Amino acid sequence: MDSRAKKILNSLSPNKIIIPIVLGLGVIIFLLLRNDNIDLNEIANNISHAKIEWVLLAIVVLLIRDFGYMYRIRHLTDAQLNWIASFFVIVLWEFASAITPSVVGGTTVVVFIINKEGISFGKSLAYVMLTAVLDNLFFVIASVTIFVFTPVEIFPELSDSAAITTQFPIKTAFFISVSLIGLYTLLMVVGLFINPRAFKYFLIKITSNRLFRRIRNAAAQTGSDVIIASKVLRKKTWDYWVKAAISTVFIWIARYFMLNCLIAAFVHVEFSDHFLILARQVIMWVVMLVSPTPGSTGTAEYAFELFFGEFFSVMGLTVVIALFWRLLTYYAYLILGVAFLPRWVRRVFYKGKI
Repeated sequence: MDSRAKKILNSLSPNKIIIPIVLGLGVIIFLLLRNDNIDLNEIANNISHAKIEWVLLAIVVLLIRDFGYMYRIRHLTDAQLNWIASFFVIVLWEFASAITPSVVGGTTVVVFIINKEGISFGKSLAYVMLTAVLDNLFFVIASVTIFVFTPVEIFPELSDSAAITTQFPIKTAFFISVSLIGLYTLLMVVGLFINPRAFKYFLIKITSNRLFRRIRNAAAQTGSDVIIASKVLRKKTWDYWVKAAISTVFIWIARYFMLNCLIAAFVHVEFSDHFLILARQVIMWVVMLVSPTPGSTGTAEYAFELFFGEFFSVMGLTVVIALFWRLLTYYAYLILGVAFLPRWVRRVFYKGKI
């Protein structure tokens, strides 16, 4: 195992899960303690009367989403990854994303993981970059569509005292996040599919200033990486792109609908409310993408109460459901990552059994 591999594996150290867990649970505790009128018996009663069919459906949808991720990475790699390799890639990808800030992501780690599964560096890089472009395009298109065509207020309704201090930053964060995602995606599309050499020149040019000189080498390397990835992706057929787009939409709708099911398990949700919940999730996820914390921990729990608190009449129940949501969609992948990382290391470095 070379020094680069050791460095990347160290970045996936199980110790890295401590900070996000403490931060996330700390925010949950803070949200509970700041409410003086919480009735724990009433919360327990609501949990005990949860609609089990909706809870089970939430879990099924979550598994379907993960299968969608596995299908997409297999498709993007032209089935060079088998199903077992795809499983490890997705689990470790989610784990890497969970222990790194959302605004940074685990791109370098994921390229390394796919590369160690037997796919060349250039192709691994291309597939990871393409995944980012597909996901970001979905965020931008879905956000703009929802913002323009949703007839109801998609931003959370807050009290007058909270509106000044909270609602304005949420809207501002949303528009800033969408703008940054859109700009990044546009640059990546230009780099990957239109003129990769001009893209590299652009990166070098903007980092020529004394202010950005420290990152000039990294910018030049990024430009070179995009050129490599572009050579791989330009050879793909229309059938390849259609399946990639459909699988991306499927994955994100499944991810969102999982929360619809979870909310419906504890409160009555009208059919029209499901669309509002889906719409608000798109907005919330876009806002979470600029979070500086690992896996948006803390930010996600706080945002959940802001966006979905109106659906719960029992004081404190919103925070408990937020915890359930994060257990299924975040903490579970911290545990899976810790469990499967050693098995993956044995598999790819020592050719050991799973």
